[in-house]
Amino acid sequence: MKYRIVTDGSCDLPPELAKEKNITVVPFYVSFDGERYQKEITEMPIRRFYEQMVQNPKVYPKSSMPSVQDYADVFLPMVKEKEAVICICITTKFSGSMQSALNAKNLVMERYPEAAITVIDATVNTVLQGLYVLEAAEMQRIGVSYEDAVKELERIKSTGRIFFTVGGIEYLQHGGRIGKLAGIAGSVLGIRPVITLQKGEIFPSGIARTRKKSLERVINLLLQYLQEFQVDCEKYRLAIGYGYDKEEGERFRERAVSVLREKGYTITEEQIPLYQIGATIGVHTGPHPLGFGIIKRNAYHAI
Repeated sequence: MKYRIVTDGSCDLPPELAKEKNITVVPFYVSFDGERYQKEITEMPIRRFYEQMVQNPKVYPKSSMPSVQDYADVFLPMVKEKEAVICICITTKFSGSMQSALNAKNLVMERYPEAAITVIDATVNTVLQGLYVLEAAEMQRIGVSYEDAVKELERIKSTGRIFFTVGGIEYLQHGGRIGKLAGIAGSVLGIRPVITLQKGEIFPSGIARTRKKSLERVINLLLQYLQEFQVDCEKYRLAIGYGYDKEEGERFRERAVSVLREKGYTITEEQIPLYQIGATIGVHTGPHPLGFGIIKRNAYHAI
């Protein structure tokens, strides 16, 4: 059965890469005044989004999930072409995007009851969601069946982790992602939190007084993961997500590769692509998120 890959804007894949891999992205919306919402990327370019954040540090933007109609408009042409759909959505613990997709699925299937539409809770977001979606696209490309691809996606998603830091805690606090007490401490003391995301949950993984120390901590978290799970880097996808400052992301990648090589890992900078974190996640992290996404590759990768 021929199938298509759909995801939401939280995946943070570069538009040209999504197009190359035949991945359809349903965008979120972003607003700086709480009234006028614009589609990320197409109506609100990522660079302009971050520039507005940097220029207006006391203005906290908001995001809004794709609507049921947004998803239905994507699903319907595919179903009419007798194509199945695998739709991968941001963790339900962060957004109602998946519920919009499920409602759209039901709407489409009222007209086309024979349609095959699977909606998957990625349990992750941002660049890790993007890596997960790329695994789906690869299985589609090499001819893995629809049913087997869905099973394999369910199997590998628990291996995903995000290790990252941000410039400060105020955006996470404002977005309700952590307790207010932590936010107050962060704003007063200048703390840089280090965070792990797995299975849709944010876990504190330390704090640092400086950006440099927080980034070193992020690299150490990745190293611990590689060692704990005895990771063969050829069997995992890895990427770096950055916000406003791409040059900082490049320096961070260079440092990470150096550390990993010192520890005996054979890895190159080309194996760690840089993806810019988009507006959907940026509203919660602020303009300076930086860290890794990593996930195990699908079982069909080496075949």
